[in-house]
Amino acid sequence: MNTRAPFMQRLAALTLLTTCLPLSSAYAHCIVGNRFFPATLNIDDPCVADELSFPTISSFSTGDQPAARQLDISGEFSKRITDDFGISVGSTWSRISEPGAPVAYGFQNLETAFQYQVVKNAEHEFAMMASLNIEWGGSGAQSVGADRFTTYAPTINFGKGFGDLPDSAGWLRAFAVTGSIGYAIPGSSSTTSVDPDSGDITVTQNPRLLQWGGSLQYSMPYLKSAVIDLGLPDVVNKLIPIVEAQFVTPVSNTADSGTKTTGTINPGIIYVGKTYQVGVEAIVPINRDSGGNVGVIGQLHLYLDDMFPNSIGRPIFATGTNTTRTSQ
Repeated sequence: MNTRAPFMQRLAALTLLTTCLPLSSAYAHCIVGNRFFPATLNIDDPCVADELSFPTISSFSTGDQPAARQLDISGEFSKRITDDFGISVGSTWSRISEPGAPVAYGFQNLETAFQYQVVKNAEHEFAMMASLNIEWGGSGAQSVGADRFTTYAPTINFGKGFGDLPDSAGWLRAFAVTGSIGYAIPGSSSTTSVDPDSGDITVTQNPRLLQWGGSLQYSMPYLKSAVIDLGLPDVVNKLIPIVEAQFVTPVSNTADSGTKTTGTINPGIIYVGKTYQVGVEAIVPINRDSGGNVGVIGQLHLYLDDMFPNSIGRPIFATGTNTTRTSQ
């Protein structure tokens, strides 16, 4: 099976889209007052933005018995339509190696999100974004586990910096938290499959899922610019140590899935440049159903508003005032 051709076709389509967008007048990034929330690797940050994550590469063991080894390579393009409304499109190519079985590879289902910036409060460094995330059933390969049904997930993402603490709090003011909570609703309540050898019919219930998680992050750029300059090397002042966590809990239609929560804890670090960031995290499963051992995820994330401020880094229809990330 040739997977390179469709991958390049999708990438070319995204490139064509970005080059055809009209000009407008505002900058993005997740900036709230003095606080810059970086793009996190496992959950969305709380802001609508113009950005490109490519590539995001992860390697981990699945929760199957016996565990399979999975390699994912993904990309996501996010574009503001207005200052407060944006869309994102993402795709993942997977390679799954299961003991005693042929290697499977192909694309997962195409994912899109329609995002709205609910609030940005500069004084309290608080942001909230509402989105409708859609995984389009049948757009991926069944050989890598892509569902044949579409899933809809209304989701809330929020972020809160601690810069509004009193000055006496000192270094604690550089901490921030983000969170995400969504409810995934399958477009079909069950899936019917037929055994090609015996002809037996199996009906599997598709559960509704609570998808939740968050991050705790410590911003060295914030510490330097808004709390105290310790005279540290420039490379240190651009680091954001972070711990992310993401979980999935089946909450209804669970006759076949059960209600056990699965998920991972992801400690790591993000380096923030002027036009990009690079992040790497460990993937630590919380139980055996979540994975066989520790994996790793890495990402290159591009700030399109800084790279192309006069073209694709602007919303299509802008009404707000420009805001730029403070250069560190």
